[in-house]
Amino acid sequence: MLHSFRVLFLALSLVLVSGEASSKPPAIPAGTSSASPVIVIGFVGGFVRHDDRVHTEVQLVKRLREEYAPSLFVETFENHRGKDAHLAVLHLLDRNTDGKLSPEEKQNAHIIIFGHSWGASETVELARQLEKDGIPVVLTIQVDSVSKMGENDAVIPANVAQAANFYQLDGMLHGQPQIRAANPARTRILGNFRSDYKAKPLSCGQYPWWDRVFMKPHIQIECDPAVWNQVESLIRSNLSLEARLPEGSEINSAASPFN
Repeated sequence: MLHSFRVLFLALSLVLVSGEASSKPPAIPAGTSSASPVIVIGFVGGFVRHDDRVHTEVQLVKRLREEYAPSLFVETFENHRGKDAHLAVLHLLDRNTDGKLSPEEKQNAHIIIFGHSWGASETVELARQLEKDGIPVVLTIQVDSVSKMGENDAVIPANVAQAANFYQLDGMLHGQPQIRAANPARTRILGNFRSDYKAKPLSCGQYPWWDRVFMKPHIQIECDPAVWNQVESLIRSNLSLEARLPEGSEINSAASPFN
């Protein structure tokens, strides 16, 4: 009952902040590399728009796009547009445009998914959909994950090589405190990393006042540079080599700053 109330509260609060989310999925850039692309998908929380630059995950995607394009496809999606993100991934991997993925196209996938709040829950859900397709995922990252109805954000599917979870436990809305691997032999859990803002609260002054009042700790972890520096470091360590090497080069995708 408490979980359902928290989810309802999140929905009512964030819809006031963000209004209508975009109904048009982002287009795949024309300049994307003809080789199998490195794909980074970010999901925003609540009813936040995919292009709202107040939110740290949107800012991160912008930095990555500016640095790595066109060898990297990186885009932010609203968390309720998981199907669009899934279709974008399938389209990007279909390099010969025959409408179906060959075993080689699937195995050449290099996919990183991350998100905050409901977006973190959708991160795991997208990975689970890709598992059904037989497509591997290099890394998932959840930040204060709040599970959506019908989704399980605690169990990481076996197609994911690495997974990290950042969370806080204060306030009405707080994240999933522990993720685990469906198959520990296939998935390495990098850690469940807790943040606490009681002693050193963050102001998050760029966020609307109702966010800062009613969802204070949940918003503080979203605007916490210490958390997002770790998220960005994890992403970069898992894409920097492949994004810059020529097609056919061998890649070690297991690098992690938490080694």
